[in-house]
Amino acid sequence: MKAVILAAGFGTRIRPLSETMPKPMIPIINRPVMEFLVDLLRRHGFTQIMVSTSYLANDIEHYFRDGSRFGVEMAYSFEGYHADGRPVPEGLGAAGGLKKIQQQSGFFDDTFAVVCGDAIVDVDFTGVLDFHRRRRAVATMLLKEVPRDEVHRYGVVQTDPDGRIRLFQEKPSPADAASTTVNAGIYMFEPAALDYIPPDRRFDIAWEFFPRLIEQHVPFYGVALPFTWVDIGCIPDYWRATRLILSGGLSAARMPGREIAPRVWSGINVAVDLTRVTLQGPVCIGSSTKIEPGATVIGPAVIGRNSVIESGAFVDSCVIGDYTRISGLAHLRERIVSGRFCVGCDGRSVDLAGAGYAFVVDDVRERRQWTEDQQTLMDFLRAYQVSPT
Repeated sequence: MKAVILAAGFGTRIRPLSETMPKPMIPIINRPVMEFLVDLLRRHGFTQIMVSTSYLANDIEHYFRDGSRFGVEMAYSFEGYHADGRPVPEGLGAAGGLKKIQQQSGFFDDTFAVVCGDAIVDVDFTGVLDFHRRRRAVATMLLKEVPRDEVHRYGVVQTDPDGRIRLFQEKPSPADAASTTVNAGIYMFEPAALDYIPPDRRFDIAWEFFPRLIEQHVPFYGVALPFTWVDIGCIPDYWRATRLILSGGLSAARMPGREIAPRVWSGINVAVDLTRVTLQGPVCIGSSTKIEPGATVIGPAVIGRNSVIESGAFVDSCVIGDYTRISGLAHLRERIVSGRFCVGCDGRSVDLAGAGYAFVVDDVRERRQWTEDQQTLMDFLRAYQVSPT
């Protein structure tokens, strides 16, 4: 069967994580978010996967390539153009992107799945497909209940008793929302659904396509099934998804590497003396990372690949990115840190370089060249055991 992963967005709400990578490539326990989706689709028999791309499209294509190492076939549909020797992203909207794929070759010749590339889900696609076919639907949307104060983040749906969608509101205020049932960003479509999308222009799936299906009385249904879903729209969502997987809350997600201590998983070429560090799981350590004697890491925590946690460092409930050095003077709690940026798990950002702390948390590939003032500060902090972060 065939599927599409929507991966063309800019991910502005989750910056700075998306400043240097597309949102579907943001790592969770050292694997891109989108890799979890590819694996889930494969397990439910969706083995031909198109990916709509735009912003930093090459990052996605270079990682997944033809999909063979993930047990599927993958191809890409770029939304944008080329100018002055570089690709320029220009998204078509999710619906417009689907139409572009169909215009290319008539790829969709039977029921197909569409999923947003920025969510962690564990859903029974087979059950959704069965509902879709029993209703003889042209389009089916997976639904989820959320607290009323969160409806402004999603598309709100109102259905008839048989599941037919009769109202769709995109991101209404809590006071105006017709229900607390929302769009989970997972769909089943028949090729005929694409007839309601105009060719060769941007067409938004939520603001334009879904209302058109309702106006045209197309068999458009919603189904609510029990499933795990974390929509990674902002930093707190990212932290929640990380904690979920580390705690074993996503049954389909396996921890990478091997378990070197209770609830501590490690990749290869990791330098750590378990008798001389404090590691309290769940902790996931990436390959080629070094944790020096005297360091403390308390989970839930992820340490990226090729990173260094220096002696004396205290890391509690953090996500440390690849190639990141944490100074022995650092005391980090509930932070997402990678090279030059540091973000609280509540979304508040700290510019380490601007704050003068780039020498406390920095990139392992850069040679440390401290100024005289920085060296004086470091000597003072060491003498009085003061934490700069």
